[in-house]
Amino acid sequence: MSEELTFEQMLEDSFKTIHTGEVVEGKVIAVKPEEIILNIGYKADGILTKYEYTNDNSVDLTTAVKEGDTLEVKVLKVNDGDGQVLVTYKRLQQEKGSKKIEEAFNNHEVLKAVVSQVQDGGLTVIVDETRIFIPASLVSDTYERDLSKYKDQEIEFVVIEFSPKKRRCIGDRKQLLVAKKAEAQKELFEKIHEGDTVEGVVKNVTDFGAFIDLGGVDGLLHISEMSWGRVEHPKKVFKVGDTVKVLVKEINGSKVALSLKFDDQNPWKDASDKFAIGNVVTGKVARMTDFGAFVELENGVDALLHVSQISKDHIEKPSDVLSVGQEVTAKIVDFNEADHKISLSIKALTAPEPKKEDNEDVVSVDIDAVIASEGEEE
Repeated sequence: MSEELTFEQMLEDSFKTIHTGEVVEGKVIAVKPEEIILNIGYKADGILTKYEYTNDNSVDLTTAVKEGDTLEVKVLKVNDGDGQVLVTYKRLQQEKGSKKIEEAFNNHEVLKAVVSQVQDGGLTVIVDETRIFIPASLVSDTYERDLSKYKDQEIEFVVIEFSPKKRRCIGDRKQLLVAKKAEAQKELFEKIHEGDTVEGVVKNVTDFGAFIDLGGVDGLLHISEMSWGRVEHPKKVFKVGDTVKVLVKEINGSKVALSLKFDDQNPWKDASDKFAIGNVVTGKVARMTDFGAFVELENGVDALLHVSQISKDHIEKPSDVLSVGQEVTAKIVDFNEADHKISLSIKALTAPEPKKEDNEDVVSVDIDAVIASEGEEE
């Protein structure tokens, strides 16, 4: 009997002793859907339930671990009443994660994690089983109504609040984006100058123009700078995501004005030859006013056909005899290259040339004077 007791004592002594709260290493000897069984070098195996393995209910234990894997776990109970040792992997990771996050908080370290949950108020990420909440206002440097695009995406952030006792951990992604953009702006402004041609991507289109991302700096391409001709609406020319080459027209502090009016495409460059006084030209009526019709001779070159020059007969207003889009042929009776103004006359095609002393029939029209007089009448 004494020999048997001695043998049992020897067997007992061959196993190490463990205590609640102790961290031990275990080897996976079996994996079930709801629990993992570990050999922890003790007289009883360690039982690691799915709940104590992870907070993610979607995890399949049979694929997450396999026999032979080694896990570091923490003892919860040396004897659960059935002689088994209950252990936790999740809580140990949380403790490690908490220390890691505390260090990151103190050192302003940038962390990376996958977004596990999207809420109306912000995003949740998990770092070593520790949840970190990033409020919607700190997700981006611009307002974003829909945060769903961040689901399952890896993002960078810094921890700005860490309170383990309150179980409160707050992250901030916005300040990283602001700092990154500031650095990109600095680099870009060191490279670009007025008169440069640069490439950008259309970021936003409004009624008055398009904002072009030049790589950290947004430049404004105003509707008046989109073409030498007329642009009805920016959305008919551009859409978000378009790549475009633009001219840097002006840099004023952090504001960049852009243009698509390149000098080599300026329709007025050789206008003095094409639109010399006396030349007969053909164009389309682009728009009309009470005092005359504006005829587009080519893209970016409009000429005024005053109501008095449409016909020898009296005409009350241009719309009585003309319509937008109608093609007309007329003679150029005035050309002002400096102000980009051209006056036309249909009547001059049929009427005899007036004598120099005859001032009754003046075909050269001062557009500014006409417009001003119209305003006074109103």
